Amino acid sequence: MKVNIKKISELSGFSPATVSNALNNKKGVNHDTAMQILAIAKECGYITENKIKSIKLVIYHDSGKILSDAPFFNNLLESVTAACRENGMEAKLVNLYRHDDDYEQQVERLLEDPSAAILLVGTELNENDAKTFAQTDIPLVLLDCNFADLPFHAVLMENRHSVSRAVSYLASLGHEKIGYLQGEVSSPNGDERYEGYEQGMAKHNLSVEKKYLFSLPVSITGAYEYFDGLIAKGVELPTAFVAYNDMVALGVMQALQKHHIRVPEDVSVIGFDDIEFSAVFAPGLTTIKVHTKELGELAVQKLLQLAKNPGSIHTKTQMYTDFVVRGSTAAPAAG
Repeated sequence: MKVNIKKISELSGFSPATVSNALNNKKGVNHDTAMQILAIAKECGYITENKIKSIKLVIYHDSGKILSDAPFFNNLLESVTAACRENGMEAKLVNLYRHDDDYEQQVERLLEDPSAAILLVGTELNENDAKTFAQTDIPLVLLDCNFADLPFHAVLMENRHSVSRAVSYLASLGHEKIGYLQGEVSSPNGDERYEGYEQGMAKHNLSVEKKYLFSLPVSITGAYEYFDGLIAKGVELPTAFVAYNDMVALGVMQALQKHHIRVPEDVSVIGFDDIEFSAVFAPGLTTIKVHTKELGELAVQKLLQLAKNPGSIHTKTQMYTDFVVRGSTAAPAAG
């Protein structure tokens, strides 16, 4: 006999409406009741791995500063949504705010919905909160983040080698005093990029000097205002900078230009992401290009494969970047 909601209602003793609400993860159903209904549905074969009807694109927010109005993330979300549509899957956007009073309950509801696979954008995710997601049986792929000690299927960009390569490029131009412009909010990507900076400096026997390391807001306006203040106070500058992302790089370039410090003649600058504005800024920003569209498409494909084969071995897929040279870098001025 085919199992349906009516049959599950008979087996559980709950009304068809309650059963339907529980199976579709709707609010208003007592937690224990929902768990009992889901257990019966799984036991009698109503819920299987093929019941995935949609993909929940879950954006984890902590500080919110990294994700706010960043072109990179807007492009990434567009790519994921388009890839879901092309594969006949409904995409549902879920913003998950770590500091909400009911954060734990929101996570619980997400991980109890067997009808939706989860694509978790973990740019601001910390390892402690990630542990809860790593334990779920729901098909889940972590995007733009990874934790070495947790069993995730993950799709992310290459960070360390990308920044190390940028440092090597500056060293090849003759730069020895190379600084780093870090985002003020800690993140897995940010940590890896700084490690890449240190690796690049060590590779060329260059000293990492604290006076050339700066922590800035990760927006163009925020970085501009912060660095404008530093220059006004007479901060000592290196001959080149590598930045956490393009927005930080562009904000710093604006501040340098305001104070008549020439880019690249006096200070060279390299960004990360290759947002559209980087190509039209004057001078154009040398940067590390992330293939955002392909990153989103790959994450969706990996999630769909996982939904079909839920027992798959956990893998990390890392997408390489390209180095794009524009007008913001040059050999250091003589003398």
